[in-house]
Amino acid sequence: MLAVIEQVENGYTARFERHLKHSIEKVWASLTENDNLAKWFSELRIDDLREGGMIKFDMQDGTFEEMEIIELKLFSVLEYTWGEDRVRFELYPQTDGCRLVLLEKINKMTDHTPRDLAGWHVCLDVISALLDDMTLESRENEWKIWHQRYSQLIENLPEK
Repeated sequence: MLAVIEQVENGYTARFERHLKHSIEKVWASLTENDNLAKWFSELRIDDLREGGMIKFDMQDGTFEEMEIIELKLFSVLEYTWGEDRVRFELYPQTDGCRLVLLEKINKMTDHTPRDLAGWHVCLDVISALLDDMTLESRENEWKIWHQRYSQLIENLPEK
């Protein structure tokens, strides 16, 4: 399912939702423990897990971009900066697992936005597969499919 993209006062919000048949604690560990994080987003590393703490993005050229943790509620909310944007994970308990919501607050649409949205989409699919002790056959092929879909979705958004 594609993310829902909405225009908001200061840009856009992309909302991804997944129902996972795993405990909040297990899903939270996927988002916040570096060993687990490396399995679905190898460029990210949590340096200091607290509000005001840092997450580092490895630029793969010897440099790192630092992203500040803006909000942290144990087993519930993890929000951090992402360049000019923000990424927010929310977890909600359900009787047979939990609901994972990823919100990306997008300052402005660029040519790179569909790439990021496809990337987040595949990351969520990878998290789900890993939790189910499965793997995606080809992340790259999945990304290409979703990139095309998000490019079309963004193309069809009403002009601001």
